[in-house]
Amino acid sequence: MQTQFDISELIEAGEIKNEFDFERAMIADRKLRVLSKEHPKFRSVRKKLRDLIEEYENKNWSASLKISNKKLRESDLAETIAEKERLFIQRRKELIRKKLKNLDLTQQDFGKILGHRNKSYISELMNGVSPFSLKDLILINRLLKVDLTDLVPTFLPQSDRTKIMTAIKELDNPKLKLNKDDLAIA
Repeated sequence: MQTQFDISELIEAGEIKNEFDFERAMIADRKLRVLSKEHPKFRSVRKKLRDLIEEYENKNWSASLKISNKKLRESDLAETIAEKERLFIQRRKELIRKKLKNLDLTQQDFGKILGHRNKSYISELMNGVSPFSLKDLILINRLLKVDLTDLVPTFLPQSDRTKIMTAIKELDNPKLKLNKDDLAIA
């Protein structure tokens, strides 16, 4: 399971398919705006992302379309979840930086420990532009003593929550109990 949005996967797919990825793309665009000032390589990535955003907006939110209340609710929920993800990544970044500072390590030093030689890649990871690998998360947990709940988001998109609840209902197993609050956005 992907624990975090991956811009490269979205660009490779060549389209934004839903509101949740649209909101994530909007947040990623803002991050790339800042990162592209430091690392010119992000300019082309941002351009491709902005093209996908514009294409999605024209297809799904143009003035000529009648926007339903359901579509608006879907958009609001996607925005809420994407914002929670953004805040989670920001808190995780601050926590990791604090731990690195206490150990007198730079992000670049830590990148070497994780096996990432590219200077900008560790910045991508820290800023949520690229997802940490499972190995990275385990090393951060063990080396920096950061709890896994502070490293991995535990909320799910509405589509996943709906699929899970439907599957549980279909199984009709009295031992398997899960209510909507168990999957609620915290």
